[in-house]
Amino acid sequence: MEMKNALLLLFPIIAAVLSSYFTYYFAIKSKRSEAILKFKEEKYANLLVLLQGFMEITVSGDAKRKFFEEQYRSWLYCSDDVVKSINKMVELIISSRGKSPDPTEGRKIVGNIVIAMRKDLLGKTNLTHSDFRYTAVLENK
Repeated sequence: MEMKNALLLLFPIIAAVLSSYFTYYFAIKSKRSEAILKFKEEKYANLLVLLQGFMEITVSGDAKRKFFEEQYRSWLYCSDDVVKSINKMVELIISSRGKSPDPTEGRKIVGNIVIAMRKDLLGKTNLTHSDFRYTAVLENK
């Protein structure tokens, strides 16, 4: 009878300790995931803005420099698909040898970068590279 009473006393205490531990563990894990997602979203937004006009003559050398600085940092936080998509763009730029890359191929590659970012942030997307559109802004002189 004493063992039964001891178990009746210990069981709720053990259950409370375990449930507190699991609640704490999952709350910390959720906060960490949320912080990582917010960080990635901010960094991807920076990359996206720096991609604007990258495949056309509208982008300045300073903007390209900023993009490549952010691209180097992106190795720390980007998913594998985003890194590979950016690398394809860099390959296209290198293969163009200082000339403007093929605009159709450039738009496709930039669209693929954006899609890879969306998949990393959202998990999935039904959009394709052709759904992403950007507008080149030319200054009036």
